[in-house]
Amino acid sequence: MQLRGSDIIVECLIEQGADVLFGYPGGAVLNIYDSLYKYSDKIRHVLTSHEQHAGHAADGYARASGKTGVVLATSGPGATNLVTALATANMDSVPIVAITGNVSLDLLGLDSFQEVDITGITMPVTKHNFLVRDVNELADTIRKAFRIANSGRKGAVLIDVPKDITAALAEYEPAQLAFAEEHPQCNAVELQTAAELITSSKRPLIYAGGGVISSGAEAELAAFAEKLNAPVSCSLMGQGAYDQYDCKYIGMLGMHGTAAAAGIFKDCDLFIALGTRFSDRVTGCKKTFSENVKIIHIDIDEAEHGKNVPADLKIAGDLKGILAALNAQLPQKQNPAWLARAGGLHATYKAVQTGTAKLPVTPMAVLEKLDELTQGRAIITTEVGQNQMWAAMYYRNRETRTFLSSGGLGTMGFGLGAAIGAKIAKPEKTVVNVAGDGSFGMNLNELVTLSKYQIPVIQLVLNNSVLGMVRQWQRIFYDARFSQTTLDRPLDYKKLAEAFGIKCFIIEKTEETEPVLKAALELNEPVLVECRIDRDINVLPMVPPGADITKPILEV
Repeated sequence: MQLRGSDIIVECLIEQGADVLFGYPGGAVLNIYDSLYKYSDKIRHVLTSHEQHAGHAADGYARASGKTGVVLATSGPGATNLVTALATANMDSVPIVAITGNVSLDLLGLDSFQEVDITGITMPVTKHNFLVRDVNELADTIRKAFRIANSGRKGAVLIDVPKDITAALAEYEPAQLAFAEEHPQCNAVELQTAAELITSSKRPLIYAGGGVISSGAEAELAAFAEKLNAPVSCSLMGQGAYDQYDCKYIGMLGMHGTAAAAGIFKDCDLFIALGTRFSDRVTGCKKTFSENVKIIHIDIDEAEHGKNVPADLKIAGDLKGILAALNAQLPQKQNPAWLARAGGLHATYKAVQTGTAKLPVTPMAVLEKLDELTQGRAIITTEVGQNQMWAAMYYRNRETRTFLSSGGLGTMGFGLGAAIGAKIAKPEKTVVNVAGDGSFGMNLNELVTLSKYQIPVIQLVLNNSVLGMVRQWQRIFYDARFSQTTLDRPLDYKKLAEAFGIKCFIIEKTEETEPVLKAALELNEPVLVECRIDRDINVLPMVPPGADITKPILEV
């Protein structure tokens, strides 16, 4: 059958399993929005206040659901507003497909109104991108985009469609869902070598990254940890890959990892890295990180092997299949003394909280109470900075795809859009966005999106009136010269919430924490919670950049 290009786009989105997309209309995508009007009974569109947050919403939707997120924006500034969201998703290996409009083919390259070379701009921050010049190639291009986004190491793909392509007619034939390309499996020799290293190890440490979640290997990881009877640490991207209520879990490793994880890493004889890229925030000094321990690195992306840290054994392939094969080969290990040491360190250092709290409520206590009230089963999205680290340290995620945070790019303003996408993907889950007041200033306009669609997200703002993480660095490394990090904005959060038509609660005292959080959790509507905390509370432990991660700062 013959369809307009814009109808082909929507048909292909539905064909590829998309049931919702996030976006913002404009001149170059008018034909696509006209088609969305016609297909509104088959696919939902969520209008945000800004294209960047539409991209973050698609990202949050993908992280929470495991499906591909879809975002739509117009040409020029609409497309460039997506760049940060695309870079954020791509750095964290999240599958999203972005569709942008552009000027007609005959106007490309002429500095036409709202024209921009978005494929050139996004080439470094996407897994792949396309400029569609022939309407007959449109359907196959969309199918390729979904396949690429989900194959191997997942990522962001952009499709740029000139306006005349969306108006042109072409034959359309429905096709099946574009399955991800199969990835190579590791060989038996590598598996045998890994099994031998693990069996001979006396003090193994399992380190789980975001690749565990991407591959759906959470059950295999749990069985692996049980087989080894070994302590488990998760990266920021791996939060929720392992039940953090389990006694074997010792917290994050790295710059703001737990002192227990640092101590266990120092003493381990085998470091088993699963689906992680060894970020500089994890390794600190790369020389000292790898000089006294054997490392097995299992990751689907061969480009990560040896890029940051040398490994004694590098295995490329699907983590779910590799762990299942290892579990079948490995004998049951008993490490009572090693596990007892891990548990002892965790208990000793769990209460490390720092700073001189002049105000009576701390972010640690608020997040621990939130964890208690939700039993670690809410979806937590975060902004970036102290709020992000406190959430990772003091909220114990028990389930996969429940901690959504910008790990690689560190994007302030990510969390609220991600929370919108996550709640739409998982309406049955409690969703809380944890923010600092600095990050919240970058996306508070999306409260109107929550209000318009009545999306029951809890927006928790840890308000210390400063840019907390940058101020912390200024305190430690710049002799407390607080240059432009003191905000002290005259913002009335209650009036702001009222302006957007949502409720607001305020926590000023410790005894208010539980009743306020309970009230917010019981509301089936969007709500803003302001928690007023002291500006001098620090995130500790902390390892200075490039320093030995086994020697964290515990006190400032």
